[in-house]
Amino acid sequence: MKQKRIWLSPNRIIALGFLAIILCGALLLMLPVTSRTGQGLPFLDSLFTATSATCVTGLVVADTWTQFNLLGQFIVLLMIQVGGLGYMTLVLMTAMLRRQKIGLRQRSVMMESVGALRLSDSVDLVRYILAGTAAIEGTGAVLLAVRFVPELGFWRGCWYAVFHSISAFCNAGFDLMGFRAPYSSLTHYIYDPLVNLTVCALVLLGGLGFLVWQDIWKNGLRFRRYSLHSKLILSASVVLTFGGAVLFWAAESQGVLAGMTGPQQALVSLFQSVAPRTAGFNTVDLAALGGAGGLLEVVLMFIGAGPGSTGGGVKITTVLVCLMALASFVRGRQEVKAFDRRLDSGQVQRAAVSVTLYMVLAITGCFLLLASQRFPLQDALFEVFSAMSTVGLSTGITRALSPLNRLIVIVMMFAGRIGSLTILMAVAERLPPRVKDPVEQIVIG
Repeated sequence: MKQKRIWLSPNRIIALGFLAIILCGALLLMLPVTSRTGQGLPFLDSLFTATSATCVTGLVVADTWTQFNLLGQFIVLLMIQVGGLGYMTLVLMTAMLRRQKIGLRQRSVMMESVGALRLSDSVDLVRYILAGTAAIEGTGAVLLAVRFVPELGFWRGCWYAVFHSISAFCNAGFDLMGFRAPYSSLTHYIYDPLVNLTVCALVLLGGLGFLVWQDIWKNGLRFRRYSLHSKLILSASVVLTFGGAVLFWAAESQGVLAGMTGPQQALVSLFQSVAPRTAGFNTVDLAALGGAGGLLEVVLMFIGAGPGSTGGGVKITTVLVCLMALASFVRGRQEVKAFDRRLDSGQVQRAAVSVTLYMVLAITGCFLLLASQRFPLQDALFEVFSAMSTVGLSTGITRALSPLNRLIVIVMMFAGRIGSLTILMAVAERLPPRVKDPVEQIVIG
């Protein structure tokens, strides 16, 4: 008797693949052999750590250096690399190395995984991703080694350089600075230009998206030849990076920046403008931020990085499309245009749905968080947007979360990395079509 095959869409394959990696990672991190103390993490804490690493978030309930030995740190780093590149990238890389034929189904899943615009681009894009990742992470590791090797010795300094380079490029925010003080991130290097600027560059390059890399590689500095996608990402990244730095300085010049020199304030402001865009590192005490500074960080976390990148957030293009649609509507125009190009109405609808769904999930998560534990509203909002946008920044409440709230944050990190819309589509796909109902007008606004 012929058995009926189970059909899995690209969205479902991506979601299930990430889930499998998280569960395997959680089981490995429970093993005593991965622990510095010889005692493995409880399952819920291991699941939280594995989800945070695979979803390149950076929220932790156990300090990475304090809890894990070299083997445990390597497992965490491996999950970060796989989660940052997308596991389908590594699957196709393996197939190419083995000279296996890559079919339409694999290309379709890859296209959905990395945000390729055309099916034919997916395999070529894998080559750009792998070559570019190796070059960028390698360069970042060399630069960081210049600082870490003299401080920590050759082998340990090299390991720290590699770990933090991959963590920064993948926008993960995991660090090994717990030997100075647990959960201290990069606060020890607050005024170090080499560490700050190298990490910022890695974060920004990882957050541009693989399609933008491909465009730059093919067209060099000839901006006019770039695709509309690349033009929007690059333009917005410049505005968000430097505009965010100016706003952070304005909000915190009398706060966490007080007492610093002008160059020090500029360096800290730049770092705290880049880091919330899904990186997860910090050089200042985030719990000490004022209301305006905290709100700015939340807004930057919400926007996030580019589609098909190692970063999260609702994505730069999604926000831009919504803003452009708003501007067109106010001006009484039917079309949404940018750089002398017109956007498809389906893309505008998808952007609006993505933002709406993101906000619904974030508000629901914040409500559930506050309903079961008493936290300041700003801290809860910070935690929820950090998890949903796979950022990893926290005001310090992560370790105080109850088991229920840890599960809630795990779900939000997973949804943020896979994409809340992708998860919804994966669940709702192949539902029987409904008969169209009659149209009737309602009053809006």
